[in-house]
Amino acid sequence: MSSFFESIKQGLTDAIEYESGNLPMVKVDRITVAPLHTYTANEIKTIRNQHGMTQRLFAEALGVSVKTVEAWESGTNNPSGVANRMLELLGQDSKLFEKYSIVARQIDSASA
Repeated sequence: MSSFFESIKQGLTDAIEYESGNLPMVKVDRITVAPLHTYTANEIKTIRNQHGMTQRLFAEALGVSVKTVEAWESGTNNPSGVANRMLELLGQDSKLFEKYSIVARQIDSASA
C-alpha cells in the first residue's frame, strides 16, 4: 500500500514541477480529435447503399431502430455524436461491418 501511495505522491510532485517549468525535458503526448461531421439525409442513404443494405439491415447493424434510420434519411432527425462517428467510419471503409463480424455476407449460388 505504501508503494502505491509513494507512486501517486511522486506523480503529483512531478506534475507540479512540470507545471512550474522545472521539468523541461519531459515528453508530452498531445492528442487531437478530428471534428465530428454532421451527416445529411442523402449522405446517410449513400453510405447505407454503399454497404448494400436495406434500412432494416442497416438499422440492425448499427443497433438502432428502423424508424431511426428512416428519420435520418428523411431529414426528420439527425444522428447523435456516436452515430455520426460510426457513419464516418462506415463511409471510409466499405468492409467495416464484415471486418468486425457485425455482418456476415453469404453468397447463395443457384444449383442446376
